[in-house]
Amino acid sequence: QVQLVESGGGLVQAGGSLRLSCAASGRTLSSYTMGWFRQAPGKEREFAAAASRSGSRTNYADSMKGRFTISRDNAKNTIYLQMNNLKPEDTGVYYCAASPRLYESTWSHDYDYWGQGTQVTVSS
Repeated sequence: QVQLVESGGGLVQAGGSLRLSCAASGRTLSSYTMGWFRQAPGKEREFAAAASRSGSRTNYADSMKGRFTISRDNAKNTIYLQMNNLKPEDTGVYYCAASPRLYESTWSHDYDYWGQGTQVTVSS
């Protein structure tokens, strides 16, 4: 079992930045591929970014490439999502998730453990 807790969300103006963190307990994060997903109001949850167990490979949704960076510190059992040049359409609840898969899946069903989410609101 892995427990995940996100933090770092908040209200920011368009063009601003936020860094989300996801701290894990229960098992070491280095055993999992880690991902970030987001859910905008009235929409389905969508893939944002994923990182391999070592962090050497990453995968991003097209709309986030060049603006978002996923990273992980396995020694601290924590992953991060640096979000720059934020846009109003980035507004939503952001979730971190852990997957036993050996690839950086974009499919939410590949992820077995989820945090409770952190709200990000980008004002125009």
